[in-house]
Amino acid sequence: MTSPAPATRIPEAVHRRRWAILGVLMLSLLIVVLDNSILNVAIKTISTPAPTGLGATQSELEWAINAYTLVFAGLLFSAGILGDRVGRKKVLLGGLAVFGVGSALAAFSGSPGELITFRAVMGLGAAFVMPATLAVLMNVFERDEQPKAIGIWAGGVGLAIAIGPITGGLLLDHFWWGSVFLINVPIVLLALALMLWLVPDSRDPRPGRIDPIGVVLSVAGLVLLVYGIIKGGQLADFTDPAVLLTIGAGLAVLAAFVVFEKRSDHPSIDVGYFRDKVFSAAIGVIALVFFALMGVTFFSVFYTQSVRGYSPLETGLLMLPLAAAQMIFAPRARLLVDRFGNRATTTGAMVLIAATLAAFATFEADTPIWLLEVVFFLMGAAMAHIMTPISVVIMQALPREKAGSASALSNTFRQVGGALGIAVLGSVLSTAYRGGIEDRLTALPADVRHTAGESIEATLGVAEKLGPRGDALVGPAHDAFLHAMHITALWGAGIAVLGAVVVAVCLPGRPAGPRAGEDEKELVASE
Repeated sequence: MTSPAPATRIPEAVHRRRWAILGVLMLSLLIVVLDNSILNVAIKTISTPAPTGLGATQSELEWAINAYTLVFAGLLFSAGILGDRVGRKKVLLGGLAVFGVGSALAAFSGSPGELITFRAVMGLGAAFVMPATLAVLMNVFERDEQPKAIGIWAGGVGLAIAIGPITGGLLLDHFWWGSVFLINVPIVLLALALMLWLVPDSRDPRPGRIDPIGVVLSVAGLVLLVYGIIKGGQLADFTDPAVLLTIGAGLAVLAAFVVFEKRSDHPSIDVGYFRDKVFSAAIGVIALVFFALMGVTFFSVFYTQSVRGYSPLETGLLMLPLAAAQMIFAPRARLLVDRFGNRATTTGAMVLIAATLAAFATFEADTPIWLLEVVFFLMGAAMAHIMTPISVVIMQALPREKAGSASALSNTFRQVGGALGIAVLGSVLSTAYRGGIEDRLTALPADVRHTAGESIEATLGVAEKLGPRGDALVGPAHDAFLHAMHITALWGAGIAVLGAVVVAVCLPGRPAGPRAGEDEKELVASE
């Protein structure tokens, strides 16, 4: 009887249904990504006064996004370790259930404060879903199939980006704003049923211990830092003592977190992973690209709806090229990597991202809309050629049994980068907008003047209440927003250029081969 080949590390029963399992994992991923892409279309509606929306200010909108993101990012690594310890399937099921409950509560929020709170609950559930999906994937596919599977997995992000805005637009055309959250509930129920039926459980035979002090320090530090940045944008004054104190406190807590993690025997984040230059560069690029993209996505919705006058559904349809490009190119990105290597492929994609972000600095109120469509398509193509190779580099840099940790690290830096992008670029947008509109608001009462200067929606809301007298504010509001958008876009492009430099210097030219002894490592998985 011949000896089994190394490829038999994965049980035959699991191997046979690996593509069905990937489909279930993508459905779980879908709701996590779908939620943010739907919210991007709904933020203008939520910012309108009741009963249409909640009357949320720009800073409250930023918190509605970042409450989810910060809880998500702060708990991802601990969630990954918990999955490695108790079983990834169990963590997935629990995370989906919490996400579904948070979605139902968010749908019926009565105020911006309640929405922010329930978004945090959704972030708690999502933190346990995201790393587990990629960790399960790494444990049901052999190494030679992992790049293809990760490419399809990344393409699922593109699918969610496509479905989200269109679904959100359809819901907002026919139902109240809360329906964009309620739609998650039936998807969660379907994912739970399929997961119980198809997905095997797996765990790390030598898992780490949970690090509660590290979790508290990381979440507290990020919340203080992001709060200070958003507050600075809201006040249009980053020299305000309260802003400086909050940002300083956040940086101090994050520094304490790093020191604690280096000394801990069971850290939330093993800083030893970052001694690998390639791993560190890949993680850094994930953060930089999402910093740039999330900030730009935030203002593009206001450009299409507030300045160009498109409905939420039309805005969703306008974003189709971005999603279509990701769906087309993500599963095929490995072909370019095989031919040109990681460095050339990813550096070229980062330069293209920078160019598409800079293109927003040329857009005016009457720019032909097809140019926006071309920019979105090129942006999606660039994203596909960044996310797929970078995800493969990160996931294959660590042993298979640490898949949960690798996935959690990748997603932590992606979410932190996105949260800081929304906070920093959102604050740049808010500060530049206030500077451009302030002189036009001098006739308003002082308290109304400050509120009206925070965002274009706030200005247009005040103009609508003033009736014919407010018509004179509409044109200046559009001009001030376009100026602010141009400045913000150039900031985002600069961050993308920085990412291109990091990639060009640090990433390998060709995909790395298997780590020594990788083929001999056995998968520990049970049905």
